[in-house]
Amino acid sequence: MSAAPEPSTVKRALAGHAAIGLVAGALLYLVCLTGTLAVFYQELQRFEQAQAPEMTAIAPAAAQRAVEAALAAEHGQPTTSHLYVHLPVAELPRATVTTDTRATHVLPDGRLAGPEEIAWSDFLVALHYALNVPGLIGMIVVGGLGVMILALAISGVVAHPRIFRDAFLLRARDGSGLGLADWHNRMSVWSLPFSVAVALTGAVIGLAAVTGYALAALDHGGDIEAVYAPLFGAEGKPDKRPAAAPDVARALGYMARHYPGVTVTYAIIHDPLTVGQEVQISAEHPRRLIFGETYRFDGQGRFLGPAGLADGELGQQAAASTYKLHFGNFGGLPVKLAYFVLGAALTAICATGTYIWLGKRRRRGHDEPRLLKAWDAVVWGMPLVLALTLAARFALGNAAPLVAIFWIGTLLALAAAFAPMRPARFRRALQLALGAACLLALVLRWA
Repeated sequence: MSAAPEPSTVKRALAGHAAIGLVAGALLYLVCLTGTLAVFYQELQRFEQAQAPEMTAIAPAAAQRAVEAALAAEHGQPTTSHLYVHLPVAELPRATVTTDTRATHVLPDGRLAGPEEIAWSDFLVALHYALNVPGLIGMIVVGGLGVMILALAISGVVAHPRIFRDAFLLRARDGSGLGLADWHNRMSVWSLPFSVAVALTGAVIGLAAVTGYALAALDHGGDIEAVYAPLFGAEGKPDKRPAAAPDVARALGYMARHYPGVTVTYAIIHDPLTVGQEVQISAEHPRRLIFGETYRFDGQGRFLGPAGLADGELGQQAAASTYKLHFGNFGGLPVKLAYFVLGAALTAICATGTYIWLGKRRRRGHDEPRLLKAWDAVVWGMPLVLALTLAARFALGNAAPLVAIFWIGTLLALAAAFAPMRPARFRRALQLALGAACLLALVLRWA
């Protein structure tokens, strides 16, 4: 008969099991935190680079000059495969031309201005979207976290049959375990529709990439564009023979005359300076959740037809509606503020859920101050390191190594949890450091 494991071995195994749970909870917390901040992605761009030229609109002829200037600036480089012209909109009144090698702001007359420098805003979105992990791995993990949030929301309702009846019951208003559990449950009820919506759409967005690549490998010889063509429209047939610059002005003029009720957001040129080049105009439709309809034009600016996102098959319209519903970029500032508040509530739910779990373990005799401090390092340390990345962006410029700073800083914060310091003092030190880092970022921004 085998001997029972030593109590110390069991204790270490339980601690390791708890640590694995903390890792999953930390990633869940990080995705919720960055998603809450990324609601204001457009506003963050303006905050990060306030001196960029702004305008309420740009004339088609000026957009044409910007396209030609950007293509000319590619001299000596391989021809860019795509060129994007961001057109001014109310939330982001700037025009920007982006190629495979650079992004440049545009003046109202179409001349190129300075480079676009929004590295921190893009870093934040990439952190939320794929944890800064290249390839499919990051998107798979984030998609899985969306499924986890959905499962937690549903199981939480099932496990608490009185959860809706007690939606406004707070038995304790202090920081005790009972008070924390009440706040956790109340926020879960108040934000339940939001949590389900963002979790479901996040899972769809993250895991759709996996499905797309799988279908491409099985049915289309690895051609991912063939998978997405029925949903988002197909690109024209490539023809790499050289040609003159595409007539973007004509395409924009056609949109102004025939679709005056839509808001044009992007002009996208596929395979520019080739015979097979195509101009696609993306436009938002009022009072619709679709991220935009795509209108296709040939290289001479002749209209070819819409992709069908606005009035195509129901599944096509549903697929085009997941992005706005997930990120909250519909309905203007009131919707963004609502998403920010509800996102902050979801982030707090993730944080308090683990605190409640650790508290239950402590009451059962598993007192683990290092795990408690490690979770404090997540809850307060990750916002602290995010603030430090913002300060580094303003101190070092657009080339600051934001990804390295964030992940190394996070690891250092977690390592500090093993220092001989009482949990309450450790948490207070992190909170003070967070406030100081935010102040430093603001000072560097306005300096």
